[in-house]
Amino acid sequence: MLDRLEQLEELVAANPDLHVRYSEGFEKDVGSGSLDTESGLQLPGLSVNPLNPEPWWTRPVRDWLARQLCQYKHLQEQNPHRHAWVLRGRMVARGPDCEPLLADVEQVDQLSDSLLSEAERVYQERFARGQGPED
Repeated sequence: MLDRLEQLEELVAANPDLHVRYSEGFEKDVGSGSLDTESGLQLPGLSVNPLNPEPWWTRPVRDWLARQLCQYKHLQEQNPHRHAWVLRGRMVARGPDCEPLLADVEQVDQLSDSLLSEAERVYQERFARGQGPED
């Protein structure tokens, strides 16, 4: 289990195509897809959020990770059985929010609550309204 954002940075630097998913875990998700709750349709893969920064991202990787981790953290807050875990897999489609949908997934690691709290602090510091680069 990863406990610090720095550990996740190191993992991402050493491994391309990593993603984060908030769910009840690999065992529960393996062999299934995600559900689009708005339409009720089953998606062809697991809905994930990419951890590797896009080529256009010129800010620190730490900022990217904090932002990506905080985008769907509310899923864990809504269901205490969910946790954040890192995975890789084969992209098979994009979901309704243009997020990657993965099949043939492999669990890489799990993220601790302390790491998620650290990411939230970084996110608030770096992306709070009125503190962005264009402000």
